[in-house]
Amino acid sequence: MKEILERRAQLINGRLEELMGVYTEKNAPHQLICAQAMKYSLAAGGKRIRPVLATEFARIFGGSGEKALDSACALEMIHTFSLIHDDLPCMDNDDFRRGKPSCHKQFGEDIALLAGDALENYAFEVISSDEKLSFEQRIRVIKVLSEAVGVMGMIGGQTVDVQNVGKPFDLSLIHI
Repeated sequence: MKEILERRAQLINGRLEELMGVYTEKNAPHQLICAQAMKYSLAAGGKRIRPVLATEFARIFGGSGEKALDSACALEMIHTFSLIHDDLPCMDNDDFRRGKPSCHKQFGEDIALLAGDALENYAFEVISSDEKLSFEQRIRVIKVLSEAVGVMGMIGGQTVDVQNVGKPFDLSLIHI
């Protein structure tokens, strides 16, 4: 099982590298620092559990893991954006992520914020450009992911978190 997870994570990592390869010194010379911060954070490691699960669920429900690969990579971009923002001084102010300096420590707070924003946007660009999916499938994936990230999802959870720092945890704040 461990070998299967590692092989799938390698596939995800390879596709993430391809997707991030669009940002080069030639086509984005003035924005390259932002792209470097995006790549730095994406390459910080992790088991890639979210995208591996996404491709596996696609396979289990009659689709193909290959067809779901770009959407799975987009999910990892969203996750990484959330980690970049979570580490910022205005949030948790963490200096390290997975044993490496957090993005804002490596690139500065301004570039880290922009890199997180750029990863979120690029995730939706990747999904909307995925020709392996029909237009209807792309819209469905974008809708589900944007809801999961939004005010009633991940960003809402972060909002609750920052408003309740130092207070006892209150389960009534969670609305599922």
